[in-house]
Amino acid sequence: MSQRLRIACWNICWFAGLFDQDDALIDDDSRSALHDVTKQRQAEAIAHVLRAVDADLFAIIEAPNDGKRQSTVRALQGFAEMADLRQTRAVIGFPSDTEQEIALLYDPDQISAWHDPVGDPTPEADELLAVPSVPRFDGVFPLDLDGDGEADLHRFSKPPLEAQVHLRGPDKRLRLIVVHAKSKAPHGAKSEAEATRISLLNRRKQLAQCAWLRGRVDEHLQAGDDLVILGDFNDGPGLDKYERVFGRSGVEVVMGDPGRPEALLRNPFTRRQVTRFGALPSTARFYIRQTQGYLNALIDFVMLSPRLAANTAPYWRIWHPFDDAVCFADDAMREALLDASDHFPVSVDLHFG
Repeated sequence: MSQRLRIACWNICWFAGLFDQDDALIDDDSRSALHDVTKQRQAEAIAHVLRAVDADLFAIIEAPNDGKRQSTVRALQGFAEMADLRQTRAVIGFPSDTEQEIALLYDPDQISAWHDPVGDPTPEADELLAVPSVPRFDGVFPLDLDGDGEADLHRFSKPPLEAQVHLRGPDKRLRLIVVHAKSKAPHGAKSEAEATRISLLNRRKQLAQCAWLRGRVDEHLQAGDDLVILGDFNDGPGLDKYERVFGRSGVEVVMGDPGRPEALLRNPFTRRQVTRFGALPSTARFYIRQTQGYLNALIDFVMLSPRLAANTAPYWRIWHPFDDAVCFADDAMREALLDASDHFPVSVDLHFG
């Protein structure tokens, strides 16, 4: 008996802002974090998109906050009940201190999923540099990226969510790593020189996080695991001029060395180049107040390990309101995608049989 599994990731712009301190949905006409969209309208749009994409498992980036009073799981499961979603169970990994959590929302009739972090917590002492394995994602990672011969210590402000996923139909297990990598934007810069300095510093941090992720990928590939890496990488091939300083984008670091195809993660969109007939696809559309226009970017990805891609006839899709013909033709879906977030869902269908 064959089974199709749809996995999607979606950065829902400041989803946390739609819930109060008791995780109740704020369903009113107050402004949301999106340009010219109320909280009620954003909540309705999110529900519409989740129902339309209809994934068996959603990786939610910028999920509701988790803290002393708030619970990401409670907020997501409450939202699922309100929106009449079949994805009624939620899972969170290591909480973030940024009020932008990483979580899973899934259909328990199709799969089971649980947080399953890998690696040892890294020590906070001099023996750190002698850690032989890739540290756990809530720890620290030593890497020299500025060429001074000394390793800097890097942390995730949003530690990736590592999950074990078990399909209910065929006896199949997958490893998931859900990512919200460091932003490279020079927030707070007051001059062009300061913007350059901050951008370079942020890219170093982002590349270190991606090298850390690639180390974990290599461990899973060596163990023979079927692996899905997905999320918002805040980066992509050719995205900005600072990439030339370091030679590769963070996404390319995670995907692996093209000279080793047996260890290269699969994703079709990273291979597309700009042509005279069009440009790279995009997964995000940011409103720029200074120009009153929009910036499009390809920064959200679903990547598959080589064996998983070879054995499941994967079908990738970006649910873009203008570039996806089906979404564009559906007025309600097109408007919901624009009202829900400044990112659009990215999905992959895997076929097991």
